[in-house]
Amino acid sequence: MGLLDKLFGEFVDVIDWTDDSNNTMVYRFERHGNEIKYGAKLTVRDSQVAIFVNEGEIADVIKPGMYELETKNLPILSTLQSWGHAFESPFKAEVYFCNTHQFVDLKWGTKNPIMIRDAEFGGVRLRAFGTYAIRIDDAAKFMREIVGTDGHFTTEEISDQLRNLIISRFTTIAGASKIPILDMAANYDQFGEFLTEKIAPEFEEYGLRLTKILVENISLPASVEEALDKRTSMGMIGNLDDYLKYESAEALGSGQVSSAMDMGMGFAMANKMADSLNSPSTSNTSETNKSTTENTPPAAAAPPPPLPATAPEVVWHVAINEQATGPHDLTAIKALIGKGDIKATTLVWSEGMTDWQEASTIDTIAKLIPPTL
Repeated sequence: MGLLDKLFGEFVDVIDWTDDSNNTMVYRFERHGNEIKYGAKLTVRDSQVAIFVNEGEIADVIKPGMYELETKNLPILSTLQSWGHAFESPFKAEVYFCNTHQFVDLKWGTKNPIMIRDAEFGGVRLRAFGTYAIRIDDAAKFMREIVGTDGHFTTEEISDQLRNLIISRFTTIAGASKIPILDMAANYDQFGEFLTEKIAPEFEEYGLRLTKILVENISLPASVEEALDKRTSMGMIGNLDDYLKYESAEALGSGQVSSAMDMGMGFAMANKMADSLNSPSTSNTSETNKSTTENTPPAAAAPPPPLPATAPEVVWHVAINEQATGPHDLTAIKALIGKGDIKATTLVWSEGMTDWQEASTIDTIAKLIPPTL
């Protein structure tokens, strides 16, 4: 190998870049101080753009494809270097590869609650978070506005700025959307589309395209959520009187009531609350009571309570001539004793007895039987 071959062998003759990361946006091709050989092969893959920079100035932007680097493929760089038509010597230029695929699952969220006005609840504080996706739309603008001379630019270096941009616009956009707080959960998709449409133009100033914003959650402070839960519970209870009675009965049936007093207090409270809800207005109470007292006749005396029920009379079945007769009340029993049909050894039976017994063993009947029988 001659000296010239050795020298020219150190020149870069293949320029390409494969990315195995998911967060690299711009990568500067490392030449290790070597020049680029005239006629070198340049490969720009799909979802890539190659940018040639000469002395800090963007010279050419190369789209996907395979190229042999010569003056006709680098017209601006050729003009900057004042190359002639017969140029065949190596040249120096920085080569940057820009990833133009989508960068997804980038996080955004409010660090502190933001205040917005809601038609139903008035001023409320809420938090929100989600994800968004971007892609490089104008590589030259992105290089000039954001990257500069950074040789390995990742999403982490710009995500904070983009997240702050989203959050700073979120309050205004959320208020302008006129979507009630309680309806936002059912409109996350529409809300995300609305945010994307409104914020996308500001991303374009950086050479980026905001392809999607996803709203994953919008939440209220814990105390407000607790109040909403109580409000929802009251709506599900319905009739308060029936609910309290049901709860008292459930507690009694499951053994959770500690005493009869607890149950009584529950029923008393239910009745009292029901009466208070159904009572008419008490304005001008003193005048109304006075008028009622003057015009209402004295109330009639309360009727006495009903007499207590008497116990049913006991009746008996009597075995006479080996046949069961009856039932007989006590008067009939006396008559049978007088006729001699019932004696001390006569078998009798009444409801509640397990078997027939002699009349002498039944006190009620035995005292009616004369000793001679």
